[in-house]
Amino acid sequence: MFEGLRKPTALIVIVVTLLAYGCPVQAIVKAFGLDERTIALWRDRAGKQCQQVHEMMMQQADLTLSHVQADEIRVKGRKQVIWMALAMLVPTRLWLAGVVQPTRNARLADRLFAQVRQWSKHISAILVCVDGWPAYPHSIERTFRSKIKRASGRGRCCLEIWSNLVIGQVMKHQHKHHVVEVERRLPHGDPQKAQELLQETPGCQILNTTSIERLNGTMRERLANFTRKCRHAASRLETVHHGMFLLGVTYNLCWPHQQLSTQDQQISPAMASGFTDHLWSLVELFTYKVPPEAWQEPKKRGRKRIKPLPDPHQPKRPRRRPRKVILCSSTV
Repeated sequence: MFEGLRKPTALIVIVVTLLAYGCPVQAIVKAFGLDERTIALWRDRAGKQCQQVHEMMMQQADLTLSHVQADEIRVKGRKQVIWMALAMLVPTRLWLAGVVQPTRNARLADRLFAQVRQWSKHISAILVCVDGWPAYPHSIERTFRSKIKRASGRGRCCLEIWSNLVIGQVMKHQHKHHVVEVERRLPHGDPQKAQELLQETPGCQILNTTSIERLNGTMRERLANFTRKCRHAASRLETVHHGMFLLGVTYNLCWPHQQLSTQDQQISPAMASGFTDHLWSLVELFTYKVPPEAWQEPKKRGRKRIKPLPDPHQPKRPRRRPRKVILCSSTV
């Protein structure tokens, strides 16, 4: 992240820390005498670095997704509205995935749960709790499916929903901006299985979306662009995208969680999930070297070759007829 930057590393870390805790850009400009474009560049670099670290750790981890909650945030931008969907693993309070889009449609839910499905290495019993948005249940059913071969011979495999998948919806009915009734239902799955998965999660007895709503509140509190009424609203999707990864990864690795910590030890969601054994500092996060992706052989296309390829070490046969050489009488 610090490659090619002329400012001191300590100053960059201080500025990014202030951004991650909700300090407005104008306050940083007045305090340190920096340019707004410089601060935006540092924020984007930090967001890209956090995204690479998050994807690498999630790909290497062996997570058991037993209880997942998902929700979306409406972000007010300049002359636009941006929607951000989030998902978290409730037992360890680990932020799993996030998606930013200008519209709130089924594609937003599909992209979110596709990332959640990517981090699950094996099929297991899973409870997914969402709010009353109708796009969620259908998107979850489309995502958590596996290919099963039913008939022998040629033909495509059937996509079947996981047998241990449980979808829970929590719908809040309001009257004059006050919640008057909370309706809970299971669009898909066994109620007994849902109760067993809830018992495995500490502090969860009934279907709820409390944990993801608290994460939404943390997002709005600690990122200045996410506040409901402000003078520094986001004008680009990339700003919200980088800010989401900056806050999400620092939430996982750098900040101790109040519900997970004890009097003797401060525990972060990444520590509870087994990713690390200590709280990361921002310097450690920004200087972490992400290894490049392993090379994969490209997919072979076209017809199969009948004749083998020529050996590059063997000399080729001349294509044209050799010239006739007339020997003189002295050499005969």
